[in-house]
Amino acid sequence: MHPAALQLLAERGLAVEGYRSKSWDEFAAPDAQALDVVISVCDNAEGEVCPIWPGKPARMHWSIPDPAAVEGEGQRQAFEEAFRDLHERISDFLAVEKTSD
Repeated sequence: MHPAALQLLAERGLAVEGYRSKSWDEFAAPDAQALDVVISVCDNAEGEVCPIWPGKPARMHWSIPDPAAVEGEGQRQAFEEAFRDLHERISDFLAVEKTSD
């Protein structure tokens, strides 16, 4: 995981211990837990062919510019914008899920 992402999460009071980037292959293993939803976020992932996920989860794409692609002074701001966008979308998604129960 990008050090700037970990730093921002920690500053926001979110746990960062034990988190790591994972290969798609981990989720395609025979003993992998089935997923309900797969959300891609990188703009370059939108046009890519996605793997066949076990359990055929719902798939969606949220266009979030990759903050790691920003170099220099603007990188911190890019991570903050990505965090804010993701936080808002996740909150909205969970609110819809909660009302549909």
